[in-house]
Amino acid sequence: MNKITGKVWSFGDNIDTDLIIAARYLNSSDPHHLAKYVMEDADPTFATKVQPGDIIVAGENFGCGSSREHAPIALKAAGVAAIIAPTFARIFYRNAFNMGLPIFELKEAQNIKEGDLISIDLDKGTIQDVDKDITYNFTAIPPFMQELLADGGLMNYAKKEAHNG
Repeated sequence: MNKITGKVWSFGDNIDTDLIIAARYLNSSDPHHLAKYVMEDADPTFATKVQPGDIIVAGENFGCGSSREHAPIALKAAGVAAIIAPTFARIFYRNAFNMGLPIFELKEAQNIKEGDLISIDLDKGTIQDVDKDITYNFTAIPPFMQELLADGGLMNYAKKEAHNG
C-alpha cells in the first residue's frame, strides 16, 4: 500500500466527528452500518456517491470534537482510502492510524479541488494532483505508523506481533 490513487471529495474547516458520523448512529459499531451514514450531516448524499479508493481533502482541524473511534471506522468502511488536511485533531489522528486509515497533513490541501484525481506516494512523501500536474510534499509517515497502515490498524498489528512472538 505504498501508493493511493483516487478521486477527491472536498470538505471545509472544522469537520468534527459528529459531522463524520452523527451520534444518532452510534448504537452500532458495525462498520458497514456506519458507512451508510458517513458524512451525512455535512453532505447528505456523500455515502451514496463515494467510491472505494476515493480521497477526502479537507480544511483545518479535521476530526475535531469527541474522541469516538467510529469516525475513522465509518470513513474506511465507506471506501475512503485516505484523508488530506492541513491539520487534524490529535485524537482523530491517532484513531485513524489505529484503525488503519491513512491521513496526511498538507498545508496546501485547499489547492486540491473536488473531482481532481490525486496520487499519494507514501515512500516518496508526495501527493500528485494528476489533473493539474502539481506535486506536493508531505512529512513522511514514520515506519511504525506505515506498518500499522499496512496491517490494517493497531489490532491487526498486535495480532500479527503476538503470533510472531
